[in-house]
Amino acid sequence: MTNPYDPLIDRILTVFAGGTFKSELDSAKKVFFDRIVLDEEKPEIFEQRMSQFYDWYFFSRDLDGYGQTPLEVCASARDLRFTPEELEEIERLKKHRHSIFEFIKIKKDDVYLKDLLSGKKVVVRNSPLLYGFNEEEIFEARLLPHGEDFVFSKGFCFHPSEARKYILSEIKAHQKDADLNPEELMFRLLRMKYKSEKYPHVQPEFIYSNEPKLHF
Repeated sequence: MTNPYDPLIDRILTVFAGGTFKSELDSAKKVFFDRIVLDEEKPEIFEQRMSQFYDWYFFSRDLDGYGQTPLEVCASARDLRFTPEELEEIERLKKHRHSIFEFIKIKKDDVYLKDLLSGKKVVVRNSPLLYGFNEEEIFEARLLPHGEDFVFSKGFCFHPSEARKYILSEIKAHQKDADLNPEELMFRLLRMKYKSEKYPHVQPEFIYSNEPKLHF
């Protein structure tokens, strides 16, 4: 099943990524890509990072002066008009599941995952994305509800196997403390992944760490 929400999300982003929101987008990019160089000569990495950014910008980042995300305020945007069906799609998108997942297996066209933050197992049925997963791999993703099933959003962040122990310990800390924000954890881990790509000569264990002396 392909992502049926892409046309709607792209149309919403044309408003919230341009015009009066251009400075908002530029500000968000500075935060997201802090000290990270986007290499357009490596199209796969470039496209992956931009997908991660736009997912974050659309689903997770509060707009300045609004206190809500583009997804949460788009229905009241003056430059957008939605059909009743599209408004229902927007409400479904608000129920997306953003988490850190562990890959379990693929059976036929179904991807079996474990949501590490909730401890629950999830199945993405009839997924067009069946390749690139490794056993016990940990990755950040968003699952978008569609009918009784889920589809993947575009932005994935696959973490190196060497970071597994650190990530599981951070998840355990978040499970014990309800005041900790999972969104902040996932953003911090994403930044660490970018650093591990920027410094390939450094072992991931030294980047995925809370020790200040090991930060770059």
